[in-house]
Formats: sequence, C-alpha cells, structure tokens
Amino acid sequence: WQLVESGGGSVQAGGSLTVTCLVPDTTLNRYCMGWFRTAAGKEREGVAALDSDGSTSYADSVKGRFTISKDNARNAPRLQMNSPKLEVTAEHYCAARGFCRGGISEAVFADWGQGTQVTVS
Repeated sequence: WQLVESGGGSVQAGGSLTVTCLVPDTTLNRYCMGWFRTAAGKEREGVAALDSDGSTSYADSVKGRFTISKDNARNAPRLQMNSPKLEVTAEHYCAARGFCRGGISEAVFADWGQGTQVTVS
C-alpha cells in the first residue's frame, strides 16, 4: 500500500507542527501505525506508534511533547510535534500494517510512505 505524508515544513524550536499520513485502505486499521524519522547521517529512528487497540508508544526523546493519533474520518494517522528540538530535523516517514506490541523500538511495518521533511530552526 502506498502511504502519503503531508504537513512537513519548517518550524521553530518551541513551536508546533503536525504531520499527517493518508492510508489508502481502512483494513489497515487492524494493524499498528507509526512514525519514523531519518536525520542526515543517522539511522532511521522510531518516533511513535499507535496500535489497533488505541495504545501508544513513544521514543523517550519525544515523550510528553509529541502525540500520535488518528483522524478517523480521513483514515489518517498524524503526529503532533510540540516544542520540537533541533534534532527533530529529519525526513519523517509514516508506516502502516505493522506489529508494535513491544513498543516503537521493536515495531515492524510492511508499508511505508515516501517521507516528508521537517526542519526545526
């Protein structure tokens, strides 16, 4: 399945930005969805996951500031980033059709988006 991210752009540290992912099939709601990021010169990092039962998981670096949720009307998981730090500057990817009972650090996903760039200044 092709996922499409949107909402990336520039944000000031201390501001707020929300990235959204359009998921093409509602059957994907039966699985975990998540957000990852890849900064220049670094490995991909799991940011947040939203399981089918509504449970969430976050990387320690974003707990308390980022929120993963889903716009059910649009079947679109989104990641709200409050007070992002400079290290958040990265390509952000949506992922779907996954399993994440062990948390975002152990999650695996079958479908990925092309990414949307987020730049914090």
